[in-house]
Amino acid sequence: DVQLVESGGGSVQAGGSLRLSCAASGFTISWKCMGWFREAPGKEREGVAGVYPYLTTTFYADSVKGRFTISRDNAKNTVYLQMNSLKPEDTAMYYCAADYRCGNLNSIPAYWGQGTQVTVS
Repeated sequence: DVQLVESGGGSVQAGGSLRLSCAASGFTISWKCMGWFREAPGKEREGVAGVYPYLTTTFYADSVKGRFTISRDNAKNTVYLQMNSLKPEDTAMYYCAADYRCGNLNSIPAYWGQGTQVTVS
């Protein structure tokens, strides 16, 4: 079975950093488009960042460009999201996602993790 397990969320002050991890099982992450989405209270879930299969090409929402970095460790079958210069508006539940149309942040992934909360004050 496909599983995505996120970790690394927490509370941080504005300007701080967090690194989220997504450990995948049941498939090989390098074969799939992998990404991170977030959902803030009262708002729709939105795509934040993604990385193409087989490549290191990444893409980001305009709101996080220059602050967030997505990366993939194929040996650990894990995807990361390094978040720097965090802002209160980054507060949301962050979800790891797999298998969707890379480059299209509106695409709906086939697989989701359970989410990890990020709170910026």
